[in-house]
Amino acid sequence: MQSILSNPTWIAIIILSLFTIVLLVLVIMMYLKLKKFLVGVDSNHIGDSLTSVSSDLNELQSFKKELEGYLATVEKRLKKSVQSVHTVRFNPFKGNGGGGNQSFATAFLTEEGDGVVVSSLYSREHVSVFSKPVKGHGSEYELSDEEREALEKAKEGLK
Repeated sequence: MQSILSNPTWIAIIILSLFTIVLLVLVIMMYLKLKKFLVGVDSNHIGDSLTSVSSDLNELQSFKKELEGYLATVEKRLKKSVQSVHTVRFNPFKGNGGGGNQSFATAFLTEEGDGVVVSSLYSREHVSVFSKPVKGHGSEYELSDEEREALEKAKEGLK
């Protein structure tokens, strides 16, 4: 062993062997990193990976545009749908003892304050149902106290 370490040729061979092993380890690590970087089916070159990534990006941008368009239409439809409902039950014949709290007024409002107030007057002999359109949180028809209360509570529900 003494003679191998004293011979400069053997020292150079040992150093070069160690250097070669280190370089081989580094090459293997770089190969593994490159394989992670190469994306797509049968990608052997960076150009193939970039082409695959570019087409995926184009598909995502197209999907994003479609989704934004769809969400815009959903927003428009949502503003026109009923967003708040409130019902007030009452007895229209308080002094007579008839009817009970079977009568009601219900307000249905959109986000913009449009909708309808439906009210019902119940008595033992018959039931009457009325509806009044609402535009901008108000009605052009005269509202009863209960209908106004239902409308106000429905308006508060929009906040």
